Amino acid sequence: MIDKIKEIAEKIDQFTAKNADELEALRIQYLSKKGEVSALFNDFRNVAADQKKEMGQLLNDLKNKAQDKINELKEQFDSQSGENNDIDLTRTSYPIPLGTRHPLSLVKEEIIDIFARQGFTVAEGPEVEDDWHLFSALNFAEDHPARDMQDTFFVESRPDILLRTHTSSVQTRVMEKTQPPIRIICPGRVYRNEAISYRAHCFFHQVEALYVAKDVSFADLKQILLYFAQEMFGADTKIRLRPSYFPFTEPSAEMDISCNICGGKGCPFCKNTGWVEILGCGMVDPAVLDNCGIDSKVYTGYALGMGIERITNLKYRVKDLRMFSENDVRFLKEFESAY
Repeated sequence: MIDKIKEIAEKIDQFTAKNADELEALRIQYLSKKGEVSALFNDFRNVAADQKKEMGQLLNDLKNKAQDKINELKEQFDSQSGENNDIDLTRTSYPIPLGTRHPLSLVKEEIIDIFARQGFTVAEGPEVEDDWHLFSALNFAEDHPARDMQDTFFVESRPDILLRTHTSSVQTRVMEKTQPPIRIICPGRVYRNEAISYRAHCFFHQVEALYVAKDVSFADLKQILLYFAQEMFGADTKIRLRPSYFPFTEPSAEMDISCNICGGKGCPFCKNTGWVEILGCGMVDPAVLDNCGIDSKVYTGYALGMGIERITNLKYRVKDLRMFSENDVRFLKEFESAY
């Protein structure tokens, strides 16, 4: 057995391996359960009693010698692999370019920041909604066009479940769970069953604001609208309100701002009127307050809503709405300096 131990020890000294597979083959040949070293341990029971101590020491030294040699070769492979990974020959010599924030995200955060300075907090809700929070609680009539499948995406198996068409549903959820004063802003994605074109899309983004408290008046609404317009588009921006109709507000209005391109003098962008529409607004209808569990005889409120794409178009003059969702890197790179 001593001669066999010496023979295997000499082989271990001469161990070489070109790759990890060859090294694994050596480990199996000598150190596996059926390997040559293990076979010697199996023969150890046949050694005479007076030689067991010496043979046992020799066998342990042989096993450690084989394991140390395998580990040494393995460390060499690991070191070489790490060195190779540190150098990427395909990498450009220029610094890796930084990404840019999406223009819709930039404008959304700017809108939120403007209203936050006036005490509004952000509220969010589900994009898959039920009829009550999206339509019924907001005073929509049973035959309102918005309830038609040509205008709204309904879930086929549940006729009362649909993709939200506006973020007003967030307002109804908040009003159901919170007593005034309520001062929230509701940003989010909405969906409508429309043909996709340069001016319309089946999904887009809105920001709506709601303020409910005692003695809230239309003058308060006008003040917040003027503040928002001048913060977003410049101190010289003027606003005007035109009577309109929305099921959930009474009275209702649409707000125009003086064209930020021509300064109100008239240009093709504003169709030579000097004004551009940006949002709808109004005083919250008492029926909506009552539907949500708020006493309309004690509290009043105002609401307003705008499309983020619309505001982004006015700030950055993007002519095709589809560009916001196509993820064209060339388009996104135009906003690198818009942080």
